[in-house]
Amino acid sequence: MAAPKKAWFTLLGVVATALTILGLVLAATDPNPSGIAKDPLALNGYPPKTAQLALTVTTGDGISIHANVDVDFITNKIEATFVVPLVLAGISVDVRLIGGEIYASTPNFTATVGKPWIALRDSLPELYNYSLEMVKPDIALISGFPSDVVTKNGYFVTHDFRRDNVAVTQLGASSSTLPKVGSLDWSITTGKQGEVTASTLSVAERHQHTTLSVTVLSYNQPMHIFAPSPAQVKIESSSYLTGLLGKGMFSVLIPANLSHLGSTNLS
Repeated sequence: MAAPKKAWFTLLGVVATALTILGLVLAATDPNPSGIAKDPLALNGYPPKTAQLALTVTTGDGISIHANVDVDFITNKIEATFVVPLVLAGISVDVRLIGGEIYASTPNFTATVGKPWIALRDSLPELYNYSLEMVKPDIALISGFPSDVVTKNGYFVTHDFRRDNVAVTQLGASSSTLPKVGSLDWSITTGKQGEVTASTLSVAERHQHTTLSVTVLSYNQPMHIFAPSPAQVKIESSSYLTGLLGKGMFSVLIPANLSHLGSTNLS
């Protein structure tokens, strides 16, 4: 029984990591713009209905997690396919956020949990509000960063913000764990019409660092995100995810006050 039980927790730890990283995508939407001759992401002043994103999370442990993320701002749905390193290979994790449900699946779930999918009940913020920020983020309202370095490459403009002495913590840490003091680097790149094209968030402390990079691949492409059949889903409690994150499968560092990113209240 020991080996199956270990496999169970390993797989669920992968899913827990994937779910939580997905929650960070909309909190910090790198850019390595190429300076191409046209702007394929131009929104013409209208908030996007959908967005396709490429996400990469790199940790100080040398682990990189990659994902393709589809966001439907109109129907308030998200679907992401993560490739998470597991020992010498990678495992694919399909995650869907629909209404008040978070669905997750891996190729081995049927053998480990008895169903192809697990579902966690959670609330998803109104994605339409984020689509408004994608049109043209108000850089002037971002405060709490004493440094703003502006770089231009063709019509791409990148703002690099930095702040030291920021409270940082481990992803999945308990509420009783005291945060550490670290640094925060945040870059935002905009295109010809001011629309967001990419963003990178780097968090570091003395012994650890994590970088989250998101690049916009396209806007306003058609997408169809569906919930799996109820017969294929095993329901878990919302506290289940917290318990899995406590197992510390990956060392991911985040700001202790992520919800105040961009404000003065970061320490």
